[in-house]
Amino acid sequence: MNPHEVLAVMTERGAVQEGHFRLSSGKHSDVYVQKFRVLEDPALTSSIGAALEARFHGRFDCVASPALGAIVLGFATALAADARSIFAERVDGSLDFRRGFRVVPHERVLVVEDVVTTGGSARELVDLVGSEGGEVVGVGALLDRTDPATPPDFGAPFAALARLDASVWDPDECELCTRGVPLAEPGSRRAR
Repeated sequence: MNPHEVLAVMTERGAVQEGHFRLSSGKHSDVYVQKFRVLEDPALTSSIGAALEARFHGRFDCVASPALGAIVLGFATALAADARSIFAERVDGSLDFRRGFRVVPHERVLVVEDVVTTGGSARELVDLVGSEGGEVVGVGALLDRTDPATPPDFGAPFAALARLDASVWDPDECELCTRGVPLAEPGSRRAR
């Protein structure tokens, strides 16, 4: 899938939403990506996973994803590569491997995230994999919505299937808050 196809299918499926949103990073934005409108389709998810695997073809043995949002995408990418799939969960505010998941020392790991805005969760997972002795060979994502002026540094190559430009503000500088636009909080960190 090329970037145009990825954005087109996300728009067609209603995954790209406009409004006033608090992102999982805590920042505010006028665009939210409800990626599960796309990832609910197994065949489409398989195609997306295969496209992401192709960006890092043959360079990893394991895919590690942060819960909750990127588990499905990480699994689809691992399936396309015939690789192992694991995920990290938040425990007391920090990502950690649970459920018996571990990284084997020197294992080549691809970190797969769904949507990268600040890169905080992906960076945290890169550090976690490294602390277990794994070698992060790259960070892959469905969408890159980072600030092009300050791209994230993961210490490994970063590739996203598409780029989505949207306004992002710190909460105290949010133009939508200033205008009184109601704030929605759809992210998985607040899922119950």
